[in-house]
Amino acid sequence: MRATVARPGLRYLGQWLLDASAWVVAIAAAQVLRLEFSFAGIDTPATLWLAALAAVCQGATGLALKLYQGRYQYGCFEEVRALSYAALVSGATSFVALLLLAPSLNAPRSTMLIALPIAVLLMFSVRYLARLSREARLGDRATEPALIFGAGDMGTYLVSRMITDASSPYRPVGLLDDDPSRRHARVRNVDVLGGLQDLGRVAESTGSRVLVVAIAEADSTLLTRVNALAAPLGIKVKVLPPLNRVLAGDPQVGDLRDLSIEDILGRRPVDTDLMSIASYLTGRRVLVTGAGGSIGSELCVQIHKFGPSELILLDRDETGLQSTDLAICGNGLLTGQEVVLADIRDQEALFRIFDERRPEVVFHAAALKHLPMLQQYPKEAWKTNVLGTSNVLEAARRAGVQTFVNISTDKAADPTSVLGHSKRLAERLTAHAAQRTGLTYLSVRFGNVLGSRGSMLPLFTKMIEAGGPLTVTHPDVTRFFMTIPEACQLVIQAGAIGKPGEVLVLDMGEPVRILDVARRMVAMSGRGDVEIVFTGLRPGEKLHEVLYADGELDERRIHPKISHTTVDPVDPGDLDWGRIQEAWGTQSERVIVDLRQPSELKEAV
Repeated sequence: MRATVARPGLRYLGQWLLDASAWVVAIAAAQVLRLEFSFAGIDTPATLWLAALAAVCQGATGLALKLYQGRYQYGCFEEVRALSYAALVSGATSFVALLLLAPSLNAPRSTMLIALPIAVLLMFSVRYLARLSREARLGDRATEPALIFGAGDMGTYLVSRMITDASSPYRPVGLLDDDPSRRHARVRNVDVLGGLQDLGRVAESTGSRVLVVAIAEADSTLLTRVNALAAPLGIKVKVLPPLNRVLAGDPQVGDLRDLSIEDILGRRPVDTDLMSIASYLTGRRVLVTGAGGSIGSELCVQIHKFGPSELILLDRDETGLQSTDLAICGNGLLTGQEVVLADIRDQEALFRIFDERRPEVVFHAAALKHLPMLQQYPKEAWKTNVLGTSNVLEAARRAGVQTFVNISTDKAADPTSVLGHSKRLAERLTAHAAQRTGLTYLSVRFGNVLGSRGSMLPLFTKMIEAGGPLTVTHPDVTRFFMTIPEACQLVIQAGAIGKPGEVLVLDMGEPVRILDVARRMVAMSGRGDVEIVFTGLRPGEKLHEVLYADGELDERRIHPKISHTTVDPVDPGDLDWGRIQEAWGTQSERVIVDLRQPSELKEAV
């Protein structure tokens, strides 16, 4: 252990000794040059005295700048700058001393002026040679050759990291950039070899099968183009993490990830400006129902960042609760007061929990969401999505909750399925609670959430991994998509900008054709033998979803991408399962769009 601790200190002592030696050589050389190569005129004691003074000043200034304490990577620009400052201070101090002691010190007054650039050059040279030696040793590792698309700041950084990081699995062999002004650029001896259109030629000449997109905010259009060029060549595309993670700290080579279907779905995430309006969560008691689900879990993670006085995780899924508890508390022990195991169908349990914990803000994410399952079991949708929501609303009203955000779905707009009808009723129940309390009780409506449990993309991935077939309901079916973090940001922002009884709707761009997603995922998997089979729309499914029901307004008075609309309130006392069941069944059967056989659908493509 002692030897391990001592090594860094010895290494930094060695760096200072090399710099001190540089001053000795530089001062001697300066006198030789000043005396026109007459060695006889050199005063050895004076030379050694000046060198000792310069070396001591170099050490003192270097310590102040942490130059000899491991602050800087060896040979980097920051170290060069600190070294220059230290040498300048040492040279200036020695020059002043020489002027003051000139009568008693037998050395030319210009010695230090000549010695300074020589000393700096020697120090730079030693570091440059050490850096070349280290990179040469790293270059002998068994690494995979990689091309980097983007020769800007991020590309330059990644090239340097790949060269100097001993754990990097990649070795940069070339850069690509579409900017003509960078066509002849070179970064750490790695040349720009062409633009993206030259990918095939460059990959063949360098032997690389990996392309890293070194653009932190590459949009879906660019990534789609990259994937279209790389996939036929069998080149794996790697991308950087999201920009907020890049800005949070230096991105490492290990942070690179494979290009995913989410990256090329064709829409940019909407900036909801969350940090400026989520202060209503700070220091408040916040409860989240459905905290173990995909949306609920991410919602809890984001809420936790704003410092609520208490964050209560409520769910009937104990495994989901453990995952969320692990993400927030880091242990998943399920022993803390933050974890509450309860079912929103149990009104008595909810009343007791709300009375004891007295939440001030509630996010209601608990729901049944699988459309075909609820078509078969509509009463389960009634019990959870309608009666469960009514229970949570009443518990919130009794406990004096000030802000209540109900999470809805685009299927609630002109509903044609049991899921849509049940969530529509949940929106109307929330509007009634807002009308009754006068408080901020509102709903948030959005489309399909990428990567959520049981959603399309994970299912497609499993089908492809199993070798197919990949099933799509209809060749023309489209859906709106958004990411889990984006959906949760909208939910949090809704609590700050929404008015009582409103429904907030996120502008999710253009709907995406599911068949296009399926084809892209098959192409990205490299498994061209996966068959796509059409099964026909299921009862209650729409060919195209909508975000607003007939008669609903699209008002964007606060955020250009967030709409405010309203729904008619409904009193929970007016709800009757018998009449609801009849309405849902009749409506669901009437709106089936296309139930042709799979063979007929295949012919229609």
